[in-house]
Amino acid sequence: MKKAVIQTGSKQYLVTEGEELKVELLKNDSKTIEFKPLLLIDDNNVSVGLPMLDKASVSADVLEADVQTEKVTSIRFKAKKRVHKTRGHRQHVSIIKIKKIA
Repeated sequence: MKKAVIQTGSKQYLVTEGEELKVELLKNDSKTIEFKPLLLIDDNNVSVGLPMLDKASVSADVLEADVQTEKVTSIRFKAKKRVHKTRGHRQHVSIIKIKKIA
């Protein structure tokens, strides 16, 4: 089983073929995207890039380009001061499916 570590949106993900991921919003408009892996695991062989592997690539299909996650709320409250503020935020993400690790 092949595994790879890819970097997108200043985060790193350990991926396998056929896996679906929610990653930060991708600015790319195409349906397929290529990643250069940082680390490649193929059974007993481990290849580490400095910082990335040039000969390997991870291809993925973009299933949904712009999706919002669940709402995260934050509350600011000061007792006896009549201060009460609630804020909400929904992060934009892209959903990708790893097609091939080569």
